[in-house]
Amino acid sequence: MEYRKIGNSDLELSAITFGAWAAGGWMWGGTERNGSIEAIRKSYDEGVTSIDTAPIYGQGDSEEIVAEALEGISRDKVQIITKYGMRWDLAKGTLAMKSQDNSGKDIDIYKYSGRESIIKECEDSLRRLKTDYIDLYQIHWHDVTTPIQETMETVAELIKQGKVRYAGVCNYTAEQVAEADKYVNIISDQVPYSMVKRDIETELVPYALENVKSIIAYSPLERGLLTGKMKPGYTFETGDHRANVYFYKDENLKRVNGFLDKLRPLAAEKNATLSQLVLRWTIEQPAITVALAGARNAEQSVQNAKAINVKLNKEEVGFITTLLNELVLVK
Repeated sequence: MEYRKIGNSDLELSAITFGAWAAGGWMWGGTERNGSIEAIRKSYDEGVTSIDTAPIYGQGDSEEIVAEALEGISRDKVQIITKYGMRWDLAKGTLAMKSQDNSGKDIDIYKYSGRESIIKECEDSLRRLKTDYIDLYQIHWHDVTTPIQETMETVAELIKQGKVRYAGVCNYTAEQVAEADKYVNIISDQVPYSMVKRDIETELVPYALENVKSIIAYSPLERGLLTGKMKPGYTFETGDHRANVYFYKDENLKRVNGFLDKLRPLAAEKNATLSQLVLRWTIEQPAITVALAGARNAEQSVQNAKAINVKLNKEEVGFITTLLNELVLVK
Protein backbone atom coordinates (compact mmCIF):
# COMPACT_ATOMS: atom_id res chain seq x y z
CA MET A 1 0.00 0.00 0.00
CA GLU A 2 1.01 3.62 -0.48
CA TYR A 3 0.45 6.12 2.30
CA ARG A 4 0.08 9.77 1.48
CA LYS A 5 0.27 12.91 3.60
CA ILE A 6 -2.98 14.87 3.65
CA GLY A 7 -2.63 18.56 2.92
CA ASN A 8 -0.02 20.29 5.07
CA SER A 9 -0.58 17.93 8.02
CA ASP A 10 1.31 14.91 9.33
CA LEU A 11 -1.79 12.72 8.86
CA GLU A 12 -1.12 9.90 6.43
CA LEU A 13 -3.94 7.92 4.82
CA SER A 14 -3.78 4.84 2.66
CA ALA A 15 -4.05 5.92 -0.99
CA ILE A 16 -6.91 3.44 -1.33
CA THR A 17 -9.20 4.11 1.62
CA PHE A 18 -12.20 1.97 2.54
CA GLY A 19 -15.46 3.81 1.90
CA ALA A 20 -18.11 2.58 4.31
CA TRP A 21 -21.23 4.16 2.78
CA ALA A 22 -22.62 0.85 1.54
CA ALA A 23 -21.67 -0.84 4.81
CA GLY A 24 -24.51 1.04 6.48
CA GLY A 25 -26.99 -0.43 4.00
CA TRP A 26 -28.72 2.91 3.55
CA MET A 27 -29.55 3.79 -0.08
CA TRP A 28 -27.86 0.64 -1.37
CA GLY A 29 -30.78 -1.78 -1.24
CA GLY A 30 -29.54 -3.35 1.98
CA THR A 31 -26.23 -4.93 2.84
CA GLU A 32 -24.96 -7.87 4.89
CA ARG A 33 -23.42 -6.75 8.16
CA ASN A 34 -20.99 -9.64 8.53
CA GLY A 35 -19.90 -9.23 4.92
CA SER A 36 -19.09 -5.57 5.56
CA ILE A 37 -17.11 -6.38 8.70
CA GLU A 38 -15.08 -9.02 6.86
CA ALA A 39 -14.53 -6.62 3.96
CA ILE A 40 -13.02 -4.00 6.29
CA ARG A 41 -10.81 -6.56 8.05
CA LYS A 42 -9.53 -8.11 4.83
CA SER A 43 -8.77 -4.69 3.36
CA TYR A 44 -6.78 -3.89 6.52
CA ASP A 45 -4.79 -7.06 5.94
CA GLU A 46 -3.94 -5.63 2.50
CA GLY A 47 -2.66 -2.39 4.03
CA VAL A 48 -5.82 -0.28 3.88
CA THR A 49 -5.53 1.47 7.23
CA SER A 50 -8.00 4.31 6.60
CA ILE A 51 -11.78 4.05 6.73
CA ASP A 52 -14.28 6.74 5.76
CA THR A 53 -17.74 6.63 7.27
CA ALA A 54 -20.54 8.99 8.38
CA PRO A 55 -23.39 9.03 10.90
CA ILE A 56 -25.99 9.27 8.14
CA TYR A 57 -24.87 5.99 6.57
CA GLY A 58 -27.53 3.71 7.98
CA GLN A 59 -28.25 6.30 10.68
CA GLY A 60 -25.35 5.14 12.81
CA ASP A 61 -25.08 1.58 11.48
CA SER A 62 -21.97 2.21 9.38
CA GLU A 63 -20.02 3.74 12.26
CA GLU A 64 -20.96 0.83 14.52
CA ILE A 65 -19.92 -1.68 11.86
CA VAL A 66 -16.57 0.10 11.50
CA ALA A 67 -16.06 -0.13 15.27
CA GLU A 68 -16.84 -3.83 15.28
CA ALA A 69 -14.53 -4.48 12.34
CA LEU A 70 -11.63 -2.71 14.07
CA GLU A 71 -11.94 -4.58 17.36
CA GLY A 72 -8.57 -6.02 18.30
CA ILE A 73 -6.61 -3.65 16.05
CA SER A 74 -4.44 -1.08 17.80
CA ARG A 75 -6.07 2.35 17.45
CA ASP A 76 -2.85 4.01 16.33
CA LYS A 77 -2.64 1.62 13.36
CA VAL A 78 -5.82 2.93 11.71
CA GLN A 79 -7.19 6.29 10.65
CA ILE A 80 -10.90 6.87 11.22
CA ILE A 81 -12.55 9.47 9.03
CA THR A 82 -16.13 10.50 9.69
CA LYS A 83 -18.46 13.43 9.13
CA TYR A 84 -21.07 15.70 10.63
CA GLY A 85 -23.80 18.01 9.40
CA MET A 86 -26.59 15.66 8.25
CA ARG A 87 -29.35 15.13 10.78
CA TRP A 88 -32.22 12.70 10.50
CA ASP A 89 -33.25 13.20 14.13
CA LEU A 90 -33.55 17.00 14.10
CA ALA A 91 -35.59 19.23 11.80
CA LYS A 92 -33.21 22.17 11.59
CA GLY A 93 -31.22 23.80 8.79
CA THR A 94 -32.37 22.95 5.27
CA LEU A 95 -34.11 19.81 4.07
CA ALA A 96 -31.56 17.79 2.10
CA MET A 97 -33.77 14.91 1.07
CA LYS A 98 -36.63 12.63 1.97
CA SER A 99 -35.50 9.06 2.44
CA GLN A 100 -36.10 5.87 4.36
CA ASP A 101 -34.09 4.24 7.08
CA ASN A 102 -33.00 0.61 6.90
CA SER A 103 -36.29 -0.56 8.37
CA GLY A 104 -38.26 1.25 5.66
CA LYS A 105 -39.44 4.10 7.87
CA ASP A 106 -39.74 7.49 6.15
CA ILE A 107 -37.18 10.03 7.36
CA ASP A 108 -36.38 13.64 6.53
CA ILE A 109 -32.67 14.47 6.36
CA TYR A 110 -31.45 17.99 7.06
CA LYS A 111 -28.18 19.76 6.36
CA TYR A 112 -27.34 21.43 9.64
CA SER A 113 -24.00 22.27 11.22
CA GLY A 114 -24.65 24.68 14.05
CA ARG A 115 -22.28 24.63 17.01
CA GLU A 116 -24.47 22.64 19.42
CA SER A 117 -25.26 20.08 16.74
CA ILE A 118 -21.59 19.44 15.88
CA ILE A 119 -20.72 18.95 19.55
CA LYS A 120 -23.54 16.40 19.92
CA GLU A 121 -22.70 14.63 16.68
CA CYS A 122 -19.06 14.32 17.65
CA GLU A 123 -19.94 12.70 20.97
CA ASP A 124 -22.37 10.33 19.23
CA SER A 125 -19.76 9.33 16.65
CA LEU A 126 -17.08 8.76 19.29
CA ARG A 127 -19.49 6.48 21.16
CA ARG A 128 -20.53 4.49 18.08
CA LEU A 129 -16.96 4.21 16.84
CA LYS A 130 -15.74 3.20 20.31
CA THR A 131 -12.83 5.61 20.18
CA ASP A 132 -11.78 8.77 21.97
CA TYR A 133 -10.66 10.68 18.88
CA ILE A 134 -11.44 11.07 15.19
CA ASP A 135 -8.48 11.44 12.82
CA LEU A 136 -10.26 13.53 10.19
CA TYR A 137 -13.62 15.21 10.87
CA GLN A 138 -15.46 16.53 7.84
CA ILE A 139 -18.57 18.58 7.26
CA HIS A 140 -20.73 16.42 4.99
CA TRP A 141 -22.43 19.19 2.99
CA HIS A 142 -22.42 22.97 3.15
CA ASP A 143 -25.13 24.31 5.46
CA VAL A 144 -26.41 27.64 4.14
CA THR A 145 -28.20 28.41 7.42
CA THR A 146 -25.04 28.43 9.55
CA PRO A 147 -22.04 30.72 8.99
CA ILE A 148 -18.96 28.77 7.97
CA GLN A 149 -17.11 30.62 10.73
CA GLU A 150 -19.38 29.18 13.45
CA THR A 151 -19.03 25.67 12.07
CA MET A 152 -15.27 25.72 11.67
CA GLU A 153 -14.55 27.43 14.98
CA THR A 154 -16.51 24.63 16.64
CA VAL A 155 -14.34 22.01 14.97
CA ALA A 156 -11.26 23.99 16.06
CA GLU A 157 -12.56 23.67 19.66
CA LEU A 158 -12.88 19.90 19.23
CA ILE A 159 -9.30 19.76 17.96
CA LYS A 160 -8.09 21.67 21.03
CA GLN A 161 -10.00 19.19 23.22
CA GLY A 162 -8.25 16.27 21.52
CA LYS A 163 -11.47 14.74 20.20
CA VAL A 164 -10.52 15.50 16.61
CA ARG A 165 -7.06 15.55 15.03
CA TYR A 166 -7.73 17.37 11.77
CA ALA A 167 -10.52 19.20 9.97
CA GLY A 168 -11.72 18.45 6.48
CA VAL A 169 -14.72 19.29 4.33
CA CYS A 170 -16.85 17.43 1.82
CA ASN A 171 -18.58 18.71 -1.28
CA TYR A 172 -17.13 22.20 -0.86
CA THR A 173 -16.21 24.54 -3.70
CA ALA A 174 -12.75 26.10 -3.78
CA GLU A 175 -14.27 29.37 -2.51
CA GLN A 176 -15.92 27.59 0.43
CA VAL A 177 -12.69 25.79 1.32
CA ALA A 178 -10.84 29.10 1.34
CA GLU A 179 -13.45 30.62 3.68
CA ALA A 180 -13.39 27.63 6.03
CA ASP A 181 -9.59 27.69 6.09
CA LYS A 182 -9.67 31.11 7.76
CA TYR A 183 -10.97 29.54 10.99
CA VAL A 184 -9.33 26.11 11.13
CA ASN A 185 -6.66 24.41 9.04
CA ILE A 186 -8.60 22.53 6.35
CA ILE A 187 -6.42 19.72 5.06
CA SER A 188 -8.79 18.05 2.61
CA ASP A 189 -11.94 18.29 0.52
CA GLN A 190 -13.82 15.07 -0.18
CA VAL A 191 -15.70 15.35 -3.44
CA PRO A 192 -17.12 13.10 -6.16
CA TYR A 193 -14.53 12.44 -8.83
CA SER A 194 -14.32 9.73 -11.43
CA MET A 195 -13.37 9.18 -15.03
CA VAL A 196 -16.85 10.34 -16.04
CA LYS A 197 -17.18 13.15 -13.46
CA ARG A 198 -14.20 15.48 -13.76
CA ASP A 199 -15.71 18.94 -13.28
CA ILE A 200 -13.50 19.64 -10.23
CA GLU A 201 -10.49 19.86 -12.56
CA THR A 202 -11.56 23.40 -13.52
CA GLU A 203 -11.37 25.19 -10.15
CA LEU A 204 -10.93 22.89 -7.17
CA VAL A 205 -7.88 20.99 -8.42
CA PRO A 206 -5.86 24.15 -9.21
CA TYR A 207 -6.87 25.62 -5.82
CA ALA A 208 -5.82 22.45 -4.00
CA LEU A 209 -2.46 22.32 -5.76
CA GLU A 210 -1.72 25.98 -5.05
CA ASN A 211 -2.81 25.84 -1.40
CA VAL A 212 -1.53 22.37 -0.44
CA LYS A 213 -4.94 20.81 0.13
CA SER A 214 -5.68 17.17 -0.56
CA ILE A 215 -8.64 15.97 -2.56
CA ILE A 216 -10.26 12.76 -1.39
CA ALA A 217 -12.18 11.30 -4.31
CA TYR A 218 -15.39 9.50 -3.55
CA SER A 219 -17.24 7.25 -5.99
CA PRO A 220 -14.14 6.83 -8.21
CA LEU A 221 -15.75 3.75 -9.76
CA GLU A 222 -18.94 5.81 -10.19
CA ARG A 223 -20.81 3.38 -7.94
CA GLY A 224 -20.13 0.37 -10.14
CA LEU A 225 -20.40 2.02 -13.55
CA LEU A 226 -16.66 1.80 -14.25
CA THR A 227 -16.21 -1.83 -13.20
CA GLY A 228 -17.33 -3.19 -16.56
CA LYS A 229 -19.84 -5.43 -14.80
CA MET A 230 -22.95 -3.31 -15.44
CA LYS A 231 -24.54 -3.99 -18.81
CA PRO A 232 -27.58 -2.43 -20.56
CA GLY A 233 -30.72 -3.76 -18.91
CA TYR A 234 -29.09 -3.86 -15.46
CA THR A 235 -31.70 -3.90 -12.69
CA PHE A 236 -31.21 -2.46 -9.21
CA GLU A 237 -32.54 -3.77 -5.93
CA THR A 238 -35.42 -1.91 -4.30
CA GLY A 239 -34.10 1.14 -2.46
CA ASP A 240 -30.90 1.42 -4.50
CA HIS A 241 -30.19 5.13 -5.07
CA ARG A 242 -28.59 4.49 -8.47
CA ALA A 243 -31.79 3.41 -10.18
CA ASN A 244 -32.78 6.88 -11.41
CA VAL A 245 -29.34 8.39 -12.05
CA TYR A 246 -28.57 9.19 -15.70
CA PHE A 247 -25.20 7.45 -15.60
CA TYR A 248 -26.98 4.11 -15.52
CA LYS A 249 -29.25 4.63 -18.49
CA ASP A 250 -28.82 1.84 -21.02
CA GLU A 251 -27.32 4.19 -23.60
CA ASN A 252 -24.68 5.37 -21.14
CA LEU A 253 -23.93 1.85 -19.99
CA LYS A 254 -23.34 0.98 -23.63
CA ARG A 255 -21.02 3.97 -24.18
CA VAL A 256 -19.05 3.44 -20.98
CA ASN A 257 -18.60 -0.25 -21.70
CA GLY A 258 -17.35 0.66 -25.17
CA PHE A 259 -14.72 2.89 -23.54
CA LEU A 260 -13.81 0.20 -21.01
CA ASP A 261 -13.39 -2.36 -23.78
CA LYS A 262 -10.59 -0.17 -25.15
CA LEU A 263 -8.86 -0.39 -21.77
CA ARG A 264 -9.06 -4.16 -21.48
CA PRO A 265 -5.78 -4.84 -23.36
CA LEU A 266 -3.91 -2.48 -21.01
CA ALA A 267 -5.56 -4.06 -17.96
CA ALA A 268 -4.57 -7.51 -19.23
CA GLU A 269 -1.02 -6.33 -19.79
CA LYS A 270 -0.90 -5.10 -16.19
CA ASN A 271 -2.54 -8.30 -14.90
CA ALA A 272 -5.22 -6.05 -13.43
CA THR A 273 -9.00 -5.82 -13.42
CA LEU A 274 -10.71 -2.84 -15.02
CA SER A 275 -11.63 -1.57 -11.55
CA GLN A 276 -8.01 -1.67 -10.45
CA LEU A 277 -6.90 0.19 -13.55
CA VAL A 278 -9.58 2.84 -12.95
CA LEU A 279 -8.59 3.30 -9.30
CA ARG A 280 -4.90 3.61 -10.19
CA TRP A 281 -5.63 6.19 -12.89
CA THR A 282 -7.68 8.15 -10.35
CA ILE A 283 -4.94 8.48 -7.73
CA GLU A 284 -2.46 9.44 -10.45
CA GLN A 285 -4.44 12.62 -11.18
CA PRO A 286 -3.16 15.99 -9.89
CA ALA A 287 -4.26 16.78 -6.29
CA ILE A 288 -6.14 13.47 -5.94
CA THR A 289 -4.41 12.15 -2.85
CA VAL A 290 -6.83 9.39 -1.88
CA ALA A 291 -9.55 7.36 -3.59
CA LEU A 292 -12.39 5.94 -1.52
CA ALA A 293 -13.42 2.46 -2.60
CA GLY A 294 -16.43 0.77 -1.07
CA ALA A 295 -17.04 -2.96 -0.89
CA ARG A 296 -19.85 -5.18 0.28
CA ASN A 297 -17.68 -8.26 0.70
CA ALA A 298 -14.09 -9.29 1.29
CA GLU A 299 -13.42 -10.24 -2.32
CA GLN A 300 -14.30 -6.73 -3.51
CA SER A 301 -12.28 -5.02 -0.79
CA VAL A 302 -9.18 -7.10 -1.47
CA GLN A 303 -9.43 -6.41 -5.20
CA ASN A 304 -9.75 -2.68 -4.51
CA ALA A 305 -6.71 -2.69 -2.24
CA LYS A 306 -4.61 -4.50 -4.83
CA ALA A 307 -5.19 -1.61 -7.27
CA ILE A 308 -2.16 -0.04 -5.62
CA ASN A 309 0.02 -2.70 -7.26
CA VAL A 310 -0.88 -1.46 -10.75
CA LYS A 311 1.82 0.85 -12.08
CA LEU A 312 1.07 3.34 -14.86
CA ASN A 313 3.63 5.53 -16.59
CA LYS A 314 2.84 9.01 -17.93
CA GLU A 315 2.19 7.71 -21.44
CA GLU A 316 -0.29 5.12 -20.18
CA VAL A 317 -2.10 7.68 -18.02
CA GLY A 318 -2.23 9.99 -21.05
CA PHE A 319 -3.55 7.20 -23.28
CA ILE A 320 -6.44 6.57 -20.88
CA THR A 321 -7.20 10.29 -20.54
CA THR A 322 -7.26 10.74 -24.32
CA LEU A 323 -9.82 7.94 -24.65
CA LEU A 324 -11.82 9.51 -21.82
CA ASN A 325 -11.94 12.87 -23.54
CA GLU A 326 -13.69 11.19 -26.47
CA LEU A 327 -16.39 9.66 -24.24
CA VAL A 328 -19.69 11.58 -24.24
CA LEU A 329 -22.61 10.56 -22.01
CA VAL A 330 -26.25 11.52 -22.48
CA LYS A 331 -28.25 13.16 -19.71
